[in-house]
Parts: sequence; C-alpha cells; structure tokens
Amino acid sequence: MTALPQPRLRDAVARDGEAIAAIYNDAVARTTAIWNETTVDAADRVAWMAARQDAGHPVIVAVDAGDEAIGYATYGPWRPHDGYRHTVEHSVYVRGDQRGRGLGTALMEAVIARARSAGVHVMIAGIEAGNAGSIRLHEALGFTHVGTAAQVGTKFGRWLDLTFLQLTLDADPPTPR
Repeated sequence: MTALPQPRLRDAVARDGEAIAAIYNDAVARTTAIWNETTVDAADRVAWMAARQDAGHPVIVAVDAGDEAIGYATYGPWRPHDGYRHTVEHSVYVRGDQRGRGLGTALMEAVIARARSAGVHVMIAGIEAGNAGSIRLHEALGFTHVGTAAQVGTKFGRWLDLTFLQLTLDADPPTPR
C-alpha cells in the first residue's frame, strides 16, 4: 500500500477566506458537521479568522499544489468562564472532494501540536453522534468518549445528538492565577 503524500499545511491568511467559506458553506448545506443553517461569505470568514488569530488561536489550512485551502482546523475557548481557560474546543473541516486522503488527520495533528505548545490541558471535540467517520478519526488520535447529549440540536428536520470526546494534552497541574 502506497502512503498518501503529506499535505502542505500553513497558517490561514485573508486570501483563504473564499475557500474557507466554500468549505464551511458546503458543510452547512449538506452535513450535520456544523449545526448552522446560514451560509457565510468570504468577508465573514476573514473577520472570523482575524478574531481567532487576534485571540491567539490558530487557523491552519491544508493547501493544494496551487496554494488553495482544501481544509482547515482551529480551536478556541470551550466555555467563557475563567475556570475553563486551559480547555479548548476544536473544529476541522475538509473540502468534500478531498476527504479520505488523510487531510483531517494531518490538520488534527497540527492543531493538537499547536494546543500543546500553547499550554492547553484538554481539547474537546463535539461531534454529531451519527458521524462515525469523525468519531473514528478522533479515537485514532487518542480522544476518548466522555458522553453524549441527546436531542440537543436540530437540522434537516430531525433532532441531533452531540457526542463529546476529549484529549488530555498534558499531565501538569493547573497554574494558579
């Protein structure tokens, strides 16, 4: 079996806004990976990227040979309260025609490495319970199932369950404030 070539990853920049919006909008329109029902434009994604990056959170893209974003990953605060400051929730999305080529794994490995280097203690994944592929990907990366909340969302005229997985990134005690 021939290994897939390693994708090229880099930090997202403003010119990636259109490609990221297209990936996001495809997930909005066709999947339960994002529980939003409203699409966005490139300007929205550029503003979203700037806010993430200004807060010190990465937005990483996988790019094709023409340097076009074909997937992205990021993380941000899990909850807004101070006591959760060492925990983040991440997102990873791959363009539909690029799935199954290892891009999700490469993006996840990169965003996990960034979280570790930033001193994050726990990374949370909130995944629609029926998304077996995403759950398998996360388990292969060491995430463990910590619970499922039933019927907490809706999309496409049905109730959705949300499965939570987590990855502990270090064994260090919390730093006092």
